[in-house]
Amino acid sequence: MTKYDERFKLEVVQWYLSGDKGYKALAREFGVGSTQVEQWVASYKRHGADGLRRQGHVKYSAQFKLEALEHLYNGEIIAWHSATRASFDLISSMLKKAFSRLTRGERPLLHSDQGWQYQMPAYRRLLDQRAVRQSMSRKGNCLDNAAIESFFGTLKAEFFHLNEFDSVEQLQAGIQQYIHYYNHERIRLKLKGLSPVQYRTQPRLA
Repeated sequence: MTKYDERFKLEVVQWYLSGDKGYKALAREFGVGSTQVEQWVASYKRHGADGLRRQGHVKYSAQFKLEALEHLYNGEIIAWHSATRASFDLISSMLKKAFSRLTRGERPLLHSDQGWQYQMPAYRRLLDQRAVRQSMSRKGNCLDNAAIESFFGTLKAEFFHLNEFDSVEQLQAGIQQYIHYYNHERIRLKLKGLSPVQYRTQPRLA
Protein backbone atom coordinates (compact mmCIF):
# COMPACT_ATOMS: atom_id res chain seq x y z
CA MET A 1 0.00 0.00 0.00
CA THR A 2 1.75 3.14 -1.22
CA LYS A 3 2.13 6.16 1.07
CA TYR A 4 3.63 9.51 0.17
CA ASP A 5 5.62 11.63 2.58
CA GLU A 6 5.24 15.34 3.10
CA ARG A 7 8.34 16.24 1.05
CA PHE A 8 7.09 14.33 -1.99
CA LYS A 9 3.62 15.89 -1.79
CA LEU A 10 5.09 19.37 -1.40
CA GLU A 11 7.27 18.89 -4.47
CA VAL A 12 4.26 17.91 -6.57
CA VAL A 13 2.23 20.86 -5.24
CA GLN A 14 5.04 23.33 -5.95
CA TRP A 15 5.31 22.07 -9.51
CA TYR A 16 1.57 22.64 -9.93
CA LEU A 17 1.66 26.12 -8.38
CA SER A 18 4.49 27.11 -10.70
CA GLY A 19 1.90 26.99 -13.46
CA ASP A 20 3.96 24.86 -15.82
CA LYS A 21 1.90 21.67 -15.62
CA GLY A 22 -1.64 20.61 -14.80
CA TYR A 23 -3.00 17.82 -12.59
CA LYS A 24 -2.91 15.13 -15.28
CA ALA A 25 0.59 15.93 -16.52
CA LEU A 26 2.00 15.90 -12.97
CA ALA A 27 0.15 12.69 -12.17
CA ARG A 28 1.79 10.96 -15.14
CA GLU A 29 5.23 12.36 -14.32
CA PHE A 30 5.19 11.43 -10.63
CA GLY A 31 3.22 8.19 -10.98
CA VAL A 32 0.23 9.17 -8.86
CA GLY A 33 -3.45 9.73 -9.55
CA SER A 34 -4.60 13.11 -10.84
CA THR A 35 -7.25 13.15 -8.10
CA GLN A 36 -4.50 12.84 -5.48
CA VAL A 37 -2.60 15.78 -6.96
CA GLU A 38 -5.78 17.87 -6.90
CA GLN A 39 -6.42 16.95 -3.26
CA TRP A 40 -2.86 17.78 -2.20
CA VAL A 41 -3.08 21.18 -3.88
CA ALA A 42 -6.43 21.88 -2.21
CA SER A 43 -5.06 20.86 1.22
CA TYR A 44 -1.99 23.05 0.72
CA LYS A 45 -4.11 26.06 -0.23
CA ARG A 46 -6.29 25.59 2.86
CA HIS A 47 -3.68 24.65 5.46
CA GLY A 48 -0.24 25.25 3.97
CA ALA A 49 2.42 22.59 4.47
CA ASP A 50 0.53 21.32 7.53
CA GLY A 51 -2.19 20.10 5.19
CA LEU A 52 0.27 17.69 3.58
CA ARG A 53 1.40 15.99 6.78
CA ARG A 54 0.09 12.52 7.48
CA GLN A 55 -2.57 12.74 10.17
CA GLY A 56 -3.80 9.16 9.98
CA HIS A 57 -7.33 8.25 9.11
CA VAL A 58 -9.99 10.02 11.11
CA LYS A 59 -11.65 7.81 13.72
CA TYR A 60 -15.37 8.43 13.83
CA SER A 61 -17.92 7.63 16.49
CA ALA A 62 -19.85 5.75 13.83
CA GLN A 63 -18.81 3.92 10.68
CA PHE A 64 -18.75 5.88 7.45
CA LYS A 65 -21.29 4.51 4.96
CA LEU A 66 -21.34 4.90 1.21
CA GLU A 67 -24.07 3.71 -1.14
CA ALA A 68 -23.56 3.77 -4.90
CA LEU A 69 -25.39 2.65 -8.03
CA GLU A 70 -23.45 1.43 -11.05
CA HIS A 71 -24.85 1.12 -14.56
CA LEU A 72 -23.91 -2.29 -15.95
CA TYR A 73 -23.88 -0.99 -19.53
CA ASN A 74 -20.72 1.07 -19.06
CA GLY A 75 -19.75 0.80 -15.39
CA GLU A 76 -20.67 4.43 -14.72
CA ILE A 77 -21.57 5.40 -11.15
CA ILE A 78 -24.90 7.08 -11.76
CA ALA A 79 -25.76 7.97 -8.16
CA TRP A 80 -24.20 7.87 -4.71
CA HIS A 81 -24.81 9.12 -1.21
CA SER A 82 -22.83 8.95 2.03
CA ALA A 83 -23.48 9.30 5.76
CA THR A 84 -21.86 8.46 9.09
CA ARG A 85 -24.40 5.76 9.88
CA ALA A 86 -26.56 3.25 8.06
CA SER A 87 -30.14 4.38 7.66
CA PHE A 88 -32.99 4.19 5.20
CA ASP A 89 -32.46 7.87 4.41
CA LEU A 90 -29.03 6.94 3.02
CA ILE A 91 -30.70 4.58 0.53
CA SER A 92 -33.65 6.80 -0.33
CA SER A 93 -31.43 9.82 -0.99
CA MET A 94 -29.34 7.79 -3.41
CA LEU A 95 -32.43 6.43 -5.14
CA LYS A 96 -33.86 9.93 -5.65
CA LYS A 97 -30.64 10.99 -7.37
CA ALA A 98 -30.77 7.93 -9.62
CA PHE A 99 -34.47 8.34 -10.42
CA SER A 100 -33.90 11.94 -11.51
CA ARG A 101 -31.94 10.52 -14.47
CA LEU A 102 -34.69 8.23 -15.69
CA THR A 103 -36.50 9.16 -18.87
CA ARG A 104 -40.19 8.61 -19.49
CA GLY A 105 -41.01 4.98 -20.10
CA GLU A 106 -37.78 3.55 -18.66
CA ARG A 107 -38.23 0.49 -16.45
CA PRO A 108 -34.73 -0.50 -15.31
CA LEU A 109 -33.76 -3.49 -13.22
CA LEU A 110 -32.10 -2.54 -9.93
CA HIS A 111 -29.88 -5.21 -8.37
CA SER A 112 -28.63 -5.35 -4.78
CA ASP A 113 -27.57 -7.78 -2.10
CA GLN A 114 -29.99 -9.00 0.57
CA GLY A 115 -29.26 -6.22 3.06
CA TRP A 116 -32.02 -5.31 5.49
CA GLN A 117 -32.61 -1.94 3.85
CA TYR A 118 -33.37 -3.54 0.49
CA GLN A 119 -36.05 -5.72 2.01
CA MET A 120 -37.99 -2.89 3.63
CA PRO A 121 -41.50 -2.20 2.33
CA ALA A 122 -40.58 1.50 2.05
CA TYR A 123 -37.71 0.62 -0.32
CA ARG A 124 -39.95 -1.50 -2.49
CA ARG A 125 -42.57 1.25 -2.58
CA LEU A 126 -39.96 3.70 -3.90
CA LEU A 127 -39.10 1.26 -6.68
CA ASP A 128 -42.76 0.62 -7.49
CA GLN A 129 -43.45 4.36 -7.78
CA ARG A 130 -40.96 4.59 -10.64
CA ALA A 131 -41.73 1.17 -12.16
CA VAL A 132 -38.26 -0.07 -11.25
CA ARG A 133 -37.93 -3.86 -11.06
CA GLN A 134 -36.08 -5.29 -8.07
CA SER A 135 -33.40 -7.99 -8.23
CA MET A 136 -31.48 -9.39 -5.27
CA SER A 137 -28.41 -11.58 -4.90
CA ARG A 138 -28.76 -15.17 -3.82
CA LYS A 139 -28.15 -15.60 -0.13
CA GLY A 140 -24.46 -15.93 0.67
CA ASN A 141 -23.37 -15.47 -2.95
CA CYS A 142 -21.19 -12.36 -3.25
CA LEU A 143 -20.47 -13.05 -6.93
CA ASP A 144 -24.03 -11.96 -7.78
CA ASN A 145 -23.02 -8.44 -6.73
CA ALA A 146 -19.53 -8.51 -8.22
CA ALA A 147 -19.81 -5.35 -10.33
CA ILE A 148 -20.41 -2.86 -7.52
CA GLU A 149 -18.07 -4.73 -5.18
CA SER A 150 -15.35 -4.30 -7.80
CA PHE A 151 -15.98 -0.54 -7.82
CA PHE A 152 -15.72 -0.34 -4.03
CA GLY A 153 -12.47 -2.31 -4.14
CA THR A 154 -11.06 0.10 -6.72
CA LEU A 155 -12.21 3.11 -4.70
CA LYS A 156 -10.40 1.82 -1.62
CA ALA A 157 -7.21 0.93 -3.49
CA GLU A 158 -6.91 4.08 -5.60
CA PHE A 159 -8.35 6.67 -3.24
CA PHE A 160 -9.14 5.78 0.35
CA HIS A 161 -5.98 3.89 1.32
CA LEU A 162 -3.72 6.45 -0.36
CA ASN A 163 -5.02 9.51 1.45
CA GLU A 164 -5.61 10.89 4.94
CA PHE A 165 -8.70 12.85 5.95
CA ASP A 166 -9.13 15.49 8.63
CA SER A 167 -12.94 15.45 8.60
CA VAL A 168 -15.96 13.67 7.21
CA GLU A 169 -16.51 16.63 4.91
CA GLN A 170 -13.02 16.26 3.45
CA LEU A 171 -13.62 12.55 2.87
CA GLN A 172 -16.95 13.23 1.16
CA ALA A 173 -15.41 15.90 -1.07
CA GLY A 174 -12.63 13.51 -2.00
CA ILE A 175 -15.11 10.78 -2.89
CA GLN A 176 -16.99 13.21 -5.11
CA GLN A 177 -13.77 14.11 -6.93
CA TYR A 178 -12.78 10.47 -7.29
CA ILE A 179 -16.16 9.39 -8.69
CA HIS A 180 -15.99 12.21 -11.23
CA TYR A 181 -12.53 10.96 -12.23
CA TYR A 182 -13.78 7.34 -12.30
CA ASN A 183 -16.69 8.24 -14.59
CA HIS A 184 -15.03 10.79 -16.87
CA GLU A 185 -11.30 10.03 -17.01
CA ARG A 186 -10.43 6.53 -15.83
CA ILE A 187 -10.25 4.34 -18.94
CA ARG A 188 -11.29 0.69 -19.03
CA LEU A 189 -10.08 -1.95 -21.46
CA LYS A 190 -13.54 -3.51 -21.71
CA LEU A 191 -14.82 -0.11 -22.90
CA LYS A 192 -12.26 -0.01 -25.74
CA GLY A 193 -9.92 2.27 -23.81
CA LEU A 194 -12.60 4.84 -22.99
CA SER A 195 -13.96 6.11 -19.70
CA PRO A 196 -17.57 5.21 -18.82
CA VAL A 197 -18.90 8.63 -19.83
CA GLN A 198 -16.83 8.68 -23.03
CA TYR A 199 -18.20 5.26 -23.93
CA ARG A 200 -21.79 6.33 -23.25
CA THR A 201 -21.54 9.55 -25.26
CA GLN A 202 -19.50 8.32 -28.23
CA PRO A 203 -21.17 8.75 -31.63
CA ARG A 204 -23.19 5.74 -32.73
CA LEU A 205 -23.05 4.38 -36.22
CA ALA A 206 -26.39 4.53 -38.02
